[in-house]
Amino acid sequence: MKIYHLVFCMLLGYCSFAQQTLSGTVTDQQNQPLPYANVYFQHTEIGNSTDENGNFTLTHHLEGKQTLIVSYTGFKTFKIQLDVSTKKNIQIQLEEDTTLDEVVVSGSLKPVSRLESSIPVEVYSPKFLKKNPTPNIFEALQNVNGVRPQLNCNICNTGDIHINGLEGPYTMVLIDGMPIVSGLSTVYGLSGIPNSLIDHIEVVKGPASSLYGSQAVGGLINIITKKTYNAPKLSIDAYTTSWLENNLDVGYKTNIGNKASLLSGVNYYYYGNPIDNNHDNFTDVTLQHRISLFNKLGIERSENRQFSVATRYFYEDRWGGEMQWKPKYRGRDEVYGESIYTNRFELLSNYQLPTEERIFLNTSYTYHNQNSVYGNTLFDANQQIVFAQLTWFKELEKHDILVGTALKYQYYNDNTTATLNADETTIPSVFAQDEYAFNDKHSILLGARWDYDSRHGNIFTPRFAYKFNSSKNDVFRVNFGTGFRVVNLFTEDHAALTGARDVVIEGDLKPEQSYNANINYLKKFYLKGSIVGTIDASAWYTYFSNQILPDYDTNPNQIIYGNLDGHSVSKGISTNLDISFPNQLSVSLGATFMDVSKTENGTTNRQILTERFSGTWTVSYEIPKWFLSLDYTGNIYGPMELPLLSDLDPREPYSPTWSIQNIQFTYKKIKNLELYGGVKNLLNWTPSNDPFLIARAHDPFDENVNFDTDGNVIPTENNPYALTFDPSYVYAPNQGIRGFFGIRYWID
Repeated sequence: MKIYHLVFCMLLGYCSFAQQTLSGTVTDQQNQPLPYANVYFQHTEIGNSTDENGNFTLTHHLEGKQTLIVSYTGFKTFKIQLDVSTKKNIQIQLEEDTTLDEVVVSGSLKPVSRLESSIPVEVYSPKFLKKNPTPNIFEALQNVNGVRPQLNCNICNTGDIHINGLEGPYTMVLIDGMPIVSGLSTVYGLSGIPNSLIDHIEVVKGPASSLYGSQAVGGLINIITKKTYNAPKLSIDAYTTSWLENNLDVGYKTNIGNKASLLSGVNYYYYGNPIDNNHDNFTDVTLQHRISLFNKLGIERSENRQFSVATRYFYEDRWGGEMQWKPKYRGRDEVYGESIYTNRFELLSNYQLPTEERIFLNTSYTYHNQNSVYGNTLFDANQQIVFAQLTWFKELEKHDILVGTALKYQYYNDNTTATLNADETTIPSVFAQDEYAFNDKHSILLGARWDYDSRHGNIFTPRFAYKFNSSKNDVFRVNFGTGFRVVNLFTEDHAALTGARDVVIEGDLKPEQSYNANINYLKKFYLKGSIVGTIDASAWYTYFSNQILPDYDTNPNQIIYGNLDGHSVSKGISTNLDISFPNQLSVSLGATFMDVSKTENGTTNRQILTERFSGTWTVSYEIPKWFLSLDYTGNIYGPMELPLLSDLDPREPYSPTWSIQNIQFTYKKIKNLELYGGVKNLLNWTPSNDPFLIARAHDPFDENVNFDTDGNVIPTENNPYALTFDPSYVYAPNQGIRGFFGIRYWID
């Protein structure tokens, strides 16, 4: 009996050990219960959800110190370490997590809450980028509403970023506020920026020339890199696809003494698998071999003054063309290929002067060399840009004042007939703005910039903004501004170099000017059942004079560039809806409707390669019990007019409505490790090849094309449509469905 008694006691002890409980309540900061919040012990399968009153109970067999995690959509994840052997009850209060309070700098050059910014600024975090992993920022922007990465060539896959239907050169791209991605790098400048070093991306839609000068005509994209002090010690993100695309991002932080830290990053991308699924004997996707090295040094100074220096080196070898092309054919006329070698170096610095006043000196230097061949046409170009900017921030009662001066030097030279002599330009600038707060609800911003360009004289770009906060969750903004841009054709439009068309420049090109009005409404709302959401809606109208657009229609053998004898207009509305549900479901929807047209000689036509409507979406669902998250992303674009070569061209004049959709699963059970995989282009959608995408792909050097005395193509039995070789009929990527798998690892 004593033995049975002993066994019974042992079993009783085991059972009591196996049936320990932890109970508690989860509330918000106003002590309101949060129903259906996820509560679980880290690295275990022990978890539960709160009931309608925010109460939970966890039955477990754990002992000692364990980490309890509480997550709830719209709130910051809560973590606490506790001794489960003694702790039986706990009260948890979650802190609201709102993107409205994110700090942004792009609207006014000064860090302010997104809610307080007079200029509408959209913010995209690394978490957003991870929902659809891509090898570069160019592709990552495909799920940003109103922003479209546009491919311009079926062979070399050059591209640019369209904002609200405006061509890529109207978009300024910044890194840490420095306008270093311009000119030559507008085509490839968004490749090779290591995603592991990105803190967030800010997007401003509409002119920002009063602060940033020329090129910020249609909007800007500011890539903010991580601060050295809050970056992880090590981060690794690597993935591959079933098309054998391989991408590696590595970030590493090390301390240098007690006052400095160095953040380093490497991005390596390789795709060397020629594929021709549309059977035109040309590569569907450009082959690429790319490496980018990034370093950022941060130095701690007294009174928290800022000082950082960053460098980046970028090299890329990309080619596309006939499937049998090899490097030995580069620049020759036996086999057609487009091969681009890019070498780029960047240096940036940010230094806060040791004065009582808040004065900052920002400098940057970029060197960019591009050596390209398009068939047997050589394009060899060099560009150097030196930029320095001094800014002074001052608060005087209700006034928030910014005064600054900038100096930009640009050297550009290439081997084309459009550049007989190297172009050297120095542009000094002075700018100022004053944001005046009448009270907590009303404020206005007045700004202006003066630039002097020796080619065009004095340039004045004013700006006005009004902001009204009807409540802490409602913001209404009105913005008016002007823009100015000088055009460099060959650095901005590589269609001028591909194919067999001749380039014709009509007269002396005058700088473009724009006038813009923008209305924005931002609201955060709360619904029953702990549903949280935001609405961000905008309407805009932009008027251009002297706009320079390529004319593909007047002469099928030419691309004619000249100032528009008339005007062009971009107008439309755009809406973003973000909504979070208490069951770990979050949805982001975006829609844009626009009309982009040009009016010349009394006739108004739609702008080529511009859709009337577009949409984006992201649906995310967390399953904490399985340590799994699901992300479904996609976009849709309406028809756009396409560049045909002649009236005989049998290709469709408009693209169809098309959509690219992706799905991803991420497994997060292991500490500091994520495994992810999924499918890109779920619908396997690619542009129709009926009857063809690349004109005369079988005769890329136009050896069998006949011309009349005026240079017009003569229809023949071998060329019934009177076409020349041309790869500019492109509106979407040719890459079909593919699977991917990746791994992320980091050390905090």
